[in-house]
Amino acid sequence: MKLLVIEDDREVAAYIVKGLSESGYVVDVAHEGRDGLFMATSGNYDALIVDRMLPGMDGLAVIAALRSAEIRTPVLILSALGAVDDRVKGLRAGSDDYLVKPFAFAELLARIEALLRRGSGAPVTTRLKVGEIEMDLLARTVYRAGREIELLPREFRLLEFLMRHAGQVVTRTMLLESVWDYHFDPQTNVIDVHVSRLRQKIDKGFGRALLHTVRGAGYRLDTA
Repeated sequence: MKLLVIEDDREVAAYIVKGLSESGYVVDVAHEGRDGLFMATSGNYDALIVDRMLPGMDGLAVIAALRSAEIRTPVLILSALGAVDDRVKGLRAGSDDYLVKPFAFAELLARIEALLRRGSGAPVTTRLKVGEIEMDLLARTVYRAGREIELLPREFRLLEFLMRHAGQVVTRTMLLESVWDYHFDPQTNVIDVHVSRLRQKIDKGFGRALLHTVRGAGYRLDTA
């Protein structure tokens, strides 16, 4: 999946690009409205993340120009303007979603995933399956090779996140924001402890380990 971030604050842009790249997306960035419009009209992007207040050409004008050109790429607006009228203007300009700054990266990622699902017409997922592991999100049950595995709520959320990113390296930052809702690193071993407990439950007694530590990077749940 290829995304375009149009954001004039270079620190915010770098933060978004880093997080999305870690989540497996290919990300381009523009720091001015006109540059972003040019890239959006000439590139093949699956979704756009557009800051509302941009130099040269503001975000609403960029989106309006794209829609006038019949470009229907899903757009998420980022803005420090969070009043109802501001959000309404953004949506009426042609955006598909509106996220107010400051924001949690986990929410940004979830909204991008929702836009991409909406654009592809994919059905809402209530069951996940990775190798021998099956998870029912509604019944809150987990089975491996037909054997039920009892998980605590945090372990369930951790496994769900790993399953949604199966085969990918999941970083510490991703887990802190998505599973613990921390927007900073508390410098504790809370992740290591929970991953170790989860590994004991889903791998112990089975012939093959599925949850692996990737040294210096994070963790990966195998798909095989």
